[in-house]
Amino acid sequence: MNNRNPQTGAPTPASAPEVTETLLEFPCTFPIKAMGAADSDIEAVVWEILSRHAPDLAPADVTTRRSSGGKWLAVTARVRAHSKAQLDAIYRELSAHELVVYAL
Repeated sequence: MNNRNPQTGAPTPASAPEVTETLLEFPCTFPIKAMGAADSDIEAVVWEILSRHAPDLAPADVTTRRSSGGKWLAVTARVRAHSKAQLDAIYRELSAHELVVYAL
């Protein structure tokens, strides 16, 4: 039996490879970056959110960098991630906060 679409040659759903939910292997160290206005409490907000989801986060795991014009502040943290659900929860909460302009 041919498991390909005769018009496109693409695999049909029955023969398509199984998609894994993530390519990450847990636990792992995962960098998370959030950006906001430099004159806001963005660093404290990011720290508060991340420490709720990654209680073992240490100050040495967090760095900050101002934009060249000084208007923006990027906060980068290397968290010990234990699951995709944990990372999803972090990104949802960061993205929902009014002071966070970008979460990467």
